[in-house]
Amino acid sequence: MGDCAQWKPAGSTVTSPATSLLSLSPRRKCCVRLLKRISPSARLAAVGFVLLLGLCVFYRPSHYTPEPSLSVEETQVTLLIWTHPFGLYRQLPDCQEAYQIGGCTITDDLNAYFEADAVVIHHREIASGSVDLPPEPRPHAQKWIWMNYESPSHTPKLWRFEGVFNLTLSYRTDSDIFLPYGYLVPRAREARGLPTHLAKPLSIKSHSDRHRYRFVAWVISNWSDSHVRVALYYELRRYIRIDVFGSAGHPLPKGSGSVVQLIEGYIFYLALENSLHTDYVTEKLWNAVMAGAVPVVLGPSRRNYERFLPPEAFIHVDDFATVQELARYLVMVRRDPAKLKRHLEWRGGYSLRQPLFWDEHYCTACRAVRKARGKTDVVNELTQWFNS
Repeated sequence: MGDCAQWKPAGSTVTSPATSLLSLSPRRKCCVRLLKRISPSARLAAVGFVLLLGLCVFYRPSHYTPEPSLSVEETQVTLLIWTHPFGLYRQLPDCQEAYQIGGCTITDDLNAYFEADAVVIHHREIASGSVDLPPEPRPHAQKWIWMNYESPSHTPKLWRFEGVFNLTLSYRTDSDIFLPYGYLVPRAREARGLPTHLAKPLSIKSHSDRHRYRFVAWVISNWSDSHVRVALYYELRRYIRIDVFGSAGHPLPKGSGSVVQLIEGYIFYLALENSLHTDYVTEKLWNAVMAGAVPVVLGPSRRNYERFLPPEAFIHVDDFATVQELARYLVMVRRDPAKLKRHLEWRGGYSLRQPLFWDEHYCTACRAVRKARGKTDVVNELTQWFNS
């Protein structure tokens, strides 16, 4: 029981401040004694609490409905394609139907800018000035995604976009959104019931049939004597025959998949990149893998290639001290079925996935935006990162 519990309320009596404690009612005397025991700071806090309570009661809402908490799987995302890459219009994908990625609306309607959760911006158009960046200030929590699949040697004016973007989408493994030109899917995934319907199984052709095939092929459209790969070709052709196709050689057969079909008739294919940069491993490699030819690669280091392929799946030019030694090795493999088998037998355990430009890129970006909701990171060192 409290200190004042034994006192009964008395009749009301108005007193002046000068009234002595003896003239107060017993209940008020009790309360005054209690107040004197409490420190001034505690009394002030008590008065503040009472005032706050009164305000909360006065301004209480007449009705309150809690907002539902949505999981990543339930959230809906609108992704705006600010410009079609290289100015070439492509029909936009249905991510659920094509890749089983739900909750995505992909649009290229610029009127949807203020409702879009994210905007995909292709570097080539904004760097050349043919397309401007979206207007500022951007809508609250909207993310801008920098997308680029060119090498640093062909990616100008990066410095103009420092601190502009929130996410990066590229072939680099350390991108915020990573999607390479191609990648292997282990056949074991099929046994675990994981989706592999977009991956094509890699076949192993008869090694005896290989002796009827042609030797080395190279398809090139962008020829420049300043390229390392052209210097390599000039040196290599001194020792072996190389069939060249494209703008600098024989015309390519017409039709879809013509490059892969052409390479199927060869033992080796020169998968030589136009510039040498981290993770820059393009369709040149994957066309050879799909065709069943052994790729001879020029690009990043062997260790970098081994992020994407088994060590024996390719021949790296850096494995040899001279170009002449490389040529001798290719001739030896052609003549030795056991050595050729070593470069091909790994294929039985894999399928190959080559993402379709640009459908899978958009849907992969949409999925990443759903997972990154609430995050507002900014890419502050775009130039340093991409050129590293």
